[in-house]
Amino acid sequence: MNRAIVIGAGLGGLATALRLAARGWRVTICERSASPGGKMNRWCAAGCTFDTGPSLLTMPWVFEELFADIGERITEQVRLISVHPLAHYVFADGEQFAHSALLPDWLATVRRLERGRADGFLRYLTLGSRLFELSKATFFRSSPFDRPNPAALSALKYLPLRHAWGSYAATVNHFFRDTHLRQMFLRYPTYVGSSPWRVPAMLSVIPFVEYAYGGHHIEGGLYTLIEALTRLLCARSVEIRLNADVVAIEKKAGRVAAVRLADGERLRADVVVMNGDVSRAPALLGRPGSNSLPESERSLSGVVFLWAIRGRLEGQSHHTVFFSADYPREFGELFDDRRFPTEPTVYVNLPGRTDPTMAGPETEPMFVMANAPANDADAWDAPMIAEARRRVLARLHAGGFPEVESRIVAESVWTPRRLADTYDMPGGAIYGTHSHGRRRAFLRPPNRDWRVAGLYFVGGSTHPGGGTPTVLMSARIVCDQIGTDIRHPAR
Repeated sequence: MNRAIVIGAGLGGLATALRLAARGWRVTICERSASPGGKMNRWCAAGCTFDTGPSLLTMPWVFEELFADIGERITEQVRLISVHPLAHYVFADGEQFAHSALLPDWLATVRRLERGRADGFLRYLTLGSRLFELSKATFFRSSPFDRPNPAALSALKYLPLRHAWGSYAATVNHFFRDTHLRQMFLRYPTYVGSSPWRVPAMLSVIPFVEYAYGGHHIEGGLYTLIEALTRLLCARSVEIRLNADVVAIEKKAGRVAAVRLADGERLRADVVVMNGDVSRAPALLGRPGSNSLPESERSLSGVVFLWAIRGRLEGQSHHTVFFSADYPREFGELFDDRRFPTEPTVYVNLPGRTDPTMAGPETEPMFVMANAPANDADAWDAPMIAEARRRVLARLHAGGFPEVESRIVAESVWTPRRLADTYDMPGGAIYGTHSHGRRRAFLRPPNRDWRVAGLYFVGGSTHPGGGTPTVLMSARIVCDQIGTDIRHPAR
């Protein structure tokens, strides 16, 4: 039986281990933390349940496919709940609206803002649909470094000839005249930790996917998915080692041979799958002069406040975004000045609006996040956290959100520093590298190491990128590559 070691028990690592176990591999997962899940984790306080990482699922069929591939049904493991509306948007000038997945409702909103017209949105949706069909057969199914298959070549018929190759921001501005709709659609590149002014227009696939296939919550919180995967792994005799920090990947004759843990234990392996930031691999391989990912290449990090609020926040949506007044300045501060924005855009997630099981009898969970740069030198000490908290609360107050500071009965704060230390991510960069420019957007670090046979990479820092569905895609791609390489070992 072939032996696989998976470094990291994040979503990508768990999914890879499940697929390999289903194909007859003997799998061991080594996780440096005390619980599986990686960034998709959980915190409980004051009767409330919090997801500490992702807060929305898209492309539900990707999750269904994972369970089906191992002979299971997702409906027997977790319950997906559609979120309506997708989000509520509040702007600095007082404008606000709900982003509804119901086309008649959303078109009415678009026409109100676009002076009676909705053709720009419909043409943008058409562009997104073509990009999606192209991506589904190519980018989502295999690595661009692999040999293209006939299905990928036939998908080239969906290749848009216009509006897909320039600037994402320029494309949004072409299809929309209203400044509020422009700002709303400019937000989507932050889903991969990037600036809308620096990514290619091909990323217009992101808003299409969310609108066309909706946003979903999992009853009990997204960590319920991690619990389900863990149960299935145990049922398939996959060993999950917690508090097991891998400090080295050993190789022999150009191929992986084993991993070494911090306590000195050595685990033999035929393949090693790293579910961590790809930039950490050279150090584990002992390559001299290997450095962390440079700050200029990192995706965004974030500051997250988890607040258990006394009482109920009536009249609020599950997801609300409070936009800053000057979006270009905000991203200039994030990527050029590399500092927390003077006026941050603030995202609020109230899962109790959709899922009462996450709230306490007299409390409600509130997840609040603002983007931040992934810097090594930022201390994120008490004064810095207090200032970020003040700016976040000021944006909420200006947007008409109820006063909550006096109602906080429990709090947990996640800063870029804490993310970096907990998950071994350079500066707390949530998505590894940013997606600025075509090369970084579409030629992300490959899923296999070309210098060391048997070493593979899965997760948000590798192809096809960040986000829960794309992480699961990377797991499928890696398992397919492993199968191909085992059958045809000469590369």
